[in-house]
Amino acid sequence: MISITDDIIIRTVSRVLIPFIQVYALYVIMHGHHSPGGGFQGGVILGASFILYLITHGLEEAKERMSELKAGLLSTFGILLYSGIGLLCLIMGRNYLDYGGLSTLLKVIPAQARSLGILGIEIGVGIAVMGVMFSVFFDISTGGILPEDEEDLGVNR
Repeated sequence: MISITDDIIIRTVSRVLIPFIQVYALYVIMHGHHSPGGGFQGGVILGASFILYLITHGLEEAKERMSELKAGLLSTFGILLYSGIGLLCLIMGRNYLDYGGLSTLLKVIPAQARSLGILGIEIGVGIAVMGVMFSVFFDISTGGILPEDEEDLGVNR
């Protein structure tokens, strides 16, 4: 029986579509503070592109591109970026996520500082959501047990 990862047409179409999906996800993230969309929606789209790669190319190839460790690190980085911007606002003497306080640090007017602060938050949320989406799908697709762990646990599938 031929698996989906052996179908040349599906692999080729996904290989062509994935970069466009990722560019669209980045567009949604980067324009989230000016138009509908933003970090969560763009992160889900970006995560879906990696999930498409996992489905069409198999677990081993997908782990080379995005391992569960990388997904966890990216989600942690996104959360740190979000909270770091908020803490930076506190350090500047404003409320948490009051981006106007970043104007002195960024040397721009408060309106531009708010726009840049929101953009930073959108990027952080997008990275975090992408990492979590891929990690959840990765856990679901492996049943929480990686193939290399099966030998250690004595699990036979």
